[in-house]
Amino acid sequence: MTLTDRFGRAITYLRISVTDRCNLRCVYCLPQHGAQWLARENQLSVEEIARVVETAARVGVKRIRLTGGEPLVRPDMAEIVARIASIAGIEEVSLTTNAMLLERLARPLADAGLKRVNVSLDTLDADKFKRITRGGSLDRLWRGLAAAEAAGLSPLKLNTVVVNGLNADELPALARLTIENPWHVRFIELMPVGNAQDWGEGFPVRSERYFSLQEMRAQLSTFNLEPATQPKGNGPARTFRIPGALGTIGFISPLGEHFCQNCNRLRLTADGYLRPCLLLDGEINVREALRSNEPILPLLQRAVDSKPEGHELLMQHYPESRRMAQIGG
Repeated sequence: MTLTDRFGRAITYLRISVTDRCNLRCVYCLPQHGAQWLARENQLSVEEIARVVETAARVGVKRIRLTGGEPLVRPDMAEIVARIASIAGIEEVSLTTNAMLLERLARPLADAGLKRVNVSLDTLDADKFKRITRGGSLDRLWRGLAAAEAAGLSPLKLNTVVVNGLNADELPALARLTIENPWHVRFIELMPVGNAQDWGEGFPVRSERYFSLQEMRAQLSTFNLEPATQPKGNGPARTFRIPGALGTIGFISPLGEHFCQNCNRLRLTADGYLRPCLLLDGEINVREALRSNEPILPLLQRAVDSKPEGHELLMQHYPESRRMAQIGG
């Protein structure tokens, strides 16, 4: 049996937020102060996460991505990875991280069964990095990348959320990282998910932040990008290569060139809600069923059946119930 939605899309990918907590406060993701974290008792346990994955694997889910918040702040991450990696039918477990703790954890996670990491990298300027992340260290990120490569967590993917007036001018420098490194740099349009607030002094106002896919491509036109084969797990990114480069460049554009027609995923929040679409607010409570020992499969099926054909951003319908850190991206 395979989970297939009303539009013929097979659901083979589950993104799981293991925590809403984070050790950074990136301006486009979290407010500087006042973030309210989940109570620990409302966060899914290792056993509960494993039970959802076991059920999903029986109906065709093959790939799991662990997200947050920052997943590496959970002290039991290696245990979570090991449990999921041991489940029959799961072909790959990957993780998205800010890399602040990756230098220490890359090897234990790889040993537990983690295959790949995606790392958030929004600038190559150390001072700007600290401002955007409100306290992060670019040096620590580079050490985390080196540790991930040494542990065999490849291909490395670097995710850049592109913001006009903040880092859009750095696209050429970030693209050049792919020339001599077998890395996959992906430029992501800013998504309107819980980030409409004022980011503070020195940052662009809401109406001036958006930098479109078309503007990104124009900025990189001198590289003569050529279409490239998508690296494994590249999801919705349209992939290109600088001629002769070792790595690739991808564009993820929910507004400029949306990718809903190929969506193959569900999301599970850290407090146990299945979310059929990142960019719409509908959710299904799984935690309650887990804790009353009720079947999970009907809830997975309901989530798949309720997947929309596409998001409604162009109609100004934005998700409002959660921040990105609470959904898991």
